[in-house]
Amino acid sequence: MNINRTDALEMVRESISRVIPDADFAALGPDDAFRDALEMDSLDFLSFVEVLSERSGVRIEDEDTPRLTTLSSSADFLVARTG
Repeated sequence: MNINRTDALEMVRESISRVIPDADFAALGPDDAFRDALEMDSLDFLSFVEVLSERSGVRIEDEDTPRLTTLSSSADFLVARTG
């Protein structure tokens, strides 16, 4: 399954919203570290990774998590993994 960048960004936002329902994406730039901006703790981040993996169908390994720090880098990761 190929995921385009627009769909990948939406998937990332939806996955974050499942973990942080009141996430303010209007205040979050594409290259802002969302863990800091949304005050995600480690458990929130792990939940986000699990939700993103389920929604996208992409297996995300521990070594992949440094690539999941911003909206932009997370979307790039999904596009690269499915392309």
